[in-house]
Amino acid sequence: MKIECVKEKLGLALAKADRITGKKLTLPILSCILLEAKNNTLFIRATNLDLGIELSIPVKVEKEGVVVIPNSVLTRFISSTQGEKNIKIEALEGVISVSTGSSKASIKTFAKEDFPTIPQVSDTKTIKIESRDIVLGLRSVWYSASTSSMKPELSSIFVYSDNNELIFVATDSFRLAEKKVSTKKKIDIAPILIPFKNSIDIIKVLEEESGEITIVSTKNQISFMSQGMYLVSRVVDGAFPDYKQIVPKEFTTEVVVLKQDLLNIFKISTIFSDTFNQINIKALPKEKKIQIQTKNSEVGENSNNLDAALNGEDVDINFNYKYINDCFQSITTDSVSLAFNGPTKPLVIRGVGDRTFMYLVMPMNR
Repeated sequence: MKIECVKEKLGLALAKADRITGKKLTLPILSCILLEAKNNTLFIRATNLDLGIELSIPVKVEKEGVVVIPNSVLTRFISSTQGEKNIKIEALEGVISVSTGSSKASIKTFAKEDFPTIPQVSDTKTIKIESRDIVLGLRSVWYSASTSSMKPELSSIFVYSDNNELIFVATDSFRLAEKKVSTKKKIDIAPILIPFKNSIDIIKVLEEESGEITIVSTKNQISFMSQGMYLVSRVVDGAFPDYKQIVPKEFTTEVVVLKQDLLNIFKISTIFSDTFNQINIKALPKEKKIQIQTKNSEVGENSNNLDAALNGEDVDINFNYKYINDCFQSITTDSVSLAFNGPTKPLVIRGVGDRTFMYLVMPMNR
């Protein structure tokens, strides 16, 4: 293999591939990338067995070929060369030579036969959706998924369609986030479970894409494709819980408060909360305020009163404040609604005037 290409384009592609390469894994080949030069195009492939990516950039190909090398070494070398526009790569015996106008390096190669195949998902049914909509949906809920692998369906993002909406849901059984993303046209996709860990890397890759993404999903895999980028992830074989059964249909108390005021109070709560991150919320409609208290036997206690618009019954209930705090990253409105339905039922949080995001938090036992 012998090629010449624009350094900036190669650097950007290698940075994307680096997000997928395996880190601290027992198989060294997974920390590598496969470079294939043909038809004046360089194909760059990386995989950690859960996720795979193929990127393509235009290059000048003097000699076609395939090599496998450690991605971090090539990426660091290229990013360290300053003021260079083009870069040359040539495969030699057991190494590749990488050179710019003023720098040159030799990098040891791996056997290309050991590099895993990246699956190509093929199905007659495809959907097209803006990349920003996929990113918005995943980013709005991923933090609510379980980090434990005991129940794979809970350590996943549940994605399904409903007419002109793509719906993303995640839960760890203590809290649940749902985001509805409106699409330009009717979407028809079979319900799938994307592994929580994969969703983070999918977000990072797709947020750098623009325009429409083509999605193909099967029972075992889902792929995202745009011009010059192909990303594939395994999906979880399981059944997501029927979460709609636990969402309250009516409420006994509703509180509307400024989001920033709550964020400020939760910042103070971190100082005085106990090892369970417990916070006590009292909603007092007659006094037109809510009271938020935290207590730690080793540190002290703290109480804050917050003006709010309230209606309904008094509420006295405990939560893990971190669970509540997490959802504010997904709420873009200035005010939030906290809807209660008694001391043992979940709290439902929404942005005022925004029905696309819903967050549910279970109370803590006293």
